[in-house]
Amino acid sequence: MNSPLRQALTWLMLATAALTVAAAIFVGYQVTQAPPITELKTTQVPQPSVILSADGKTIGRFQEQRLQPVTLAQVSPYVTQALIATEDHRFREHSGVDWLRSLKAILRTATGRMEGGSTLTQQLVRNLFPEDIGRSRNLGRKVKEIVTALRIERIYTKDQILEAYLNTVPFLYNAVGIEAAAHTYFDKPAIELDVAESATLVGMLKGTNYYNPVLHPQRAKARRNLVLSQMLKRGVLSQADHDAARQEDLQVSLTHQAVDLDLAPHFAAQVRRWLDDWADQHDRDLSREGLVIHTTLDSRLQEAATKAVERQAQALQNVADLEWSAASMPVVSRSLDSYAQGAPGGKAFAHFWRQHPRLLADAARKTPDYRKLIKSGQPPAEALKAVLGDAELMAKVRASKTRLEAGFVAIDPRNGAVKAWVGSRDFADEQFDHVGQAARQPGSTFKPIVYAAALESGILPTRTYVDTPIEVRLGNGKVWRPTDMSGSTGESMTMWQGLVLSKNTITTQVMQDAGLPRITALAKAMGITDSTLDPVPSMALGTSPVTLLEMATVYATIASGGEHKQPYFVERITDKQGKEVAVFGPNKVDRALSAETVNNLIDMMRGVVTYGTGTMLRTRFVPEGDLAGKTGTTQNNTDGWFMVMHPQLVTGAWVGFNDQHVTMRGSYWGQGGHSALLLVGDFLRTAFKQKLVDSQAAFTSPRRPPVTGNGEWSPTNEEVDESAPLLDSEGNPITTDPAGEQPLNPAMDGDADDGEAPKTSDELDQLVNRLGRSSDNRPAISPPPLPERPVESIRP
Repeated sequence: MNSPLRQALTWLMLATAALTVAAAIFVGYQVTQAPPITELKTTQVPQPSVILSADGKTIGRFQEQRLQPVTLAQVSPYVTQALIATEDHRFREHSGVDWLRSLKAILRTATGRMEGGSTLTQQLVRNLFPEDIGRSRNLGRKVKEIVTALRIERIYTKDQILEAYLNTVPFLYNAVGIEAAAHTYFDKPAIELDVAESATLVGMLKGTNYYNPVLHPQRAKARRNLVLSQMLKRGVLSQADHDAARQEDLQVSLTHQAVDLDLAPHFAAQVRRWLDDWADQHDRDLSREGLVIHTTLDSRLQEAATKAVERQAQALQNVADLEWSAASMPVVSRSLDSYAQGAPGGKAFAHFWRQHPRLLADAARKTPDYRKLIKSGQPPAEALKAVLGDAELMAKVRASKTRLEAGFVAIDPRNGAVKAWVGSRDFADEQFDHVGQAARQPGSTFKPIVYAAALESGILPTRTYVDTPIEVRLGNGKVWRPTDMSGSTGESMTMWQGLVLSKNTITTQVMQDAGLPRITALAKAMGITDSTLDPVPSMALGTSPVTLLEMATVYATIASGGEHKQPYFVERITDKQGKEVAVFGPNKVDRALSAETVNNLIDMMRGVVTYGTGTMLRTRFVPEGDLAGKTGTTQNNTDGWFMVMHPQLVTGAWVGFNDQHVTMRGSYWGQGGHSALLLVGDFLRTAFKQKLVDSQAAFTSPRRPPVTGNGEWSPTNEEVDESAPLLDSEGNPITTDPAGEQPLNPAMDGDADDGEAPKTSDELDQLVNRLGRSSDNRPAISPPPLPERPVESIRP
């Protein structure tokens, strides 16, 4: 062999030997770093991460909720069968590591198909020793994981390993272990889980967030069915049982376990959802590492918001209880005190349920009691009769269905920081978030987007339109005829008046001039980024569902001078020693509206709270402050909205019932300007009184005289009703309720004409003349004087 070849072989052998020694040293070192196994740790003492408000108050803790560990005998056999069939079908055969599966996983990953090769024992290692092993994808972690898994298998039986795994695996919503998961998702102990429920929980293990059955039921059901297929494939489930289980609905009934989330529970839950991805990407454990999450929430504003929601929503509940208690409507009072006693004993919503028997039957069919009777083999008719005959159960069902709900949010428009967030009247009764999760039709609160699109296209507030019946031909050949409940006047109105009076006929014409593509694009640019808008003409009147958070973002875009800033919740995260782990702060700024459009739009919306549908804000709550806003009411008084802008704070509220078949009966308290406005007004009164918001701050947009075609306007002490017909998704009038049982009150999606509200420009002029003007020619109710220059923005 020649000398060069011999030298090359020598160097190759030396390099191989060196790599072998290095690998041996590396593996040996990792073995020493692997945790010793003296007992399977089914309990640990983690230090939970703490969520703080901007002013240092504890909002909540990311603390795991563990129920008493259970034995395998206390777990449904379907759970272990589904787990082994799906996650590790050779579990009973290997000694902690499935080398064949690992090799296949490596080969498939090399071809671009990511696949995990970890056994249940390896997964248990990660659950038991998150700090010792870690979750980062590197060779060191994998070696320690394998070594520890082999050690566990030498010491403990397969059943002990399964038991430890099932007691330590996390399932979201602070539920750790199969017993906590069974109670959280199905409100039952683990031993009672059936095959479909067991498959649902096991299916979550591939990705608890992605396959969350509460937020992503379709994904969760598809994953559950895949688990069922694996059980069939592995011979632990018969074809008949497999087919029957696949046909079942998920039937998840979320029941939160005790969690320390007192001050702002929905906000804390939102923060946790937002941080889940961050924690996964950065290998952090929020429930164990003692991190400190510094949020944007102001505890004082949050307290004011919580109290406002509690007070005003209960007052509106009293109204609904009384108005639906008997066939004859009580005389409508403009004072909530008149309804304080509520309906006479046991008669709340009595007339409503007499009018909607099918709705009550449908609610009964959705109870766990009904499902249990069906599973036991009872015929549906007999099961329904039994449930309807359970007086105590049905009282709870009726109370739940007719419980008025609400959502409230406040955002600083200068940077997008969320300052207050109330997702429901009471987190203990309702965990569903009506700020960030519930998508409802926004009604007339969507109209400012339409008018903004028109202003952006060059149309001026002085542009006149005729208030007359119009027809819009749709692509499917149908004709949409938008109307106002007060009828058409035939008068000319400016675009300014159209928004202030919330005229549907005027808004529709503005929509036609601006164009649906422009309106849709602008809505997204201003903040409607998650909900899908249906670009049909009726969208201009607010028929496409959106979340309250999205609408607050839209109004914050206007209040910030046309700059869109996506809301944010977390400023920074520090560890338990105070060292910064991550810094977030405000999101990037995107210009959505021109300064001139903003100036015109804010001035138009000042008119809403001074002359139009939002005057109750001034007359009952906050006569001071530079405020601009919009009311909204949807089909048959189903949703009440109110959004208001201040230079330092944008606030919004929604009021309604979870079941959209249930509505406010009367048109006065059913409209957003008399329902949702109460929550916002109560909150702002407290915020101004406690000087949490500067009542003297003013928008940079100049105050201008009302833009009318005739006469001058002045603030009014009378409320103006907005009126709109009930429309389907295509804008066609609907004449019966969704259950098809009763003709609807003709005062739909908005507000009945009770005879006191000005509907035409002439009526408004007459009202102005009656009110008169002060000696210095300023309006009788004058706003605070404007500062010489705008208030400077607070830096984040």
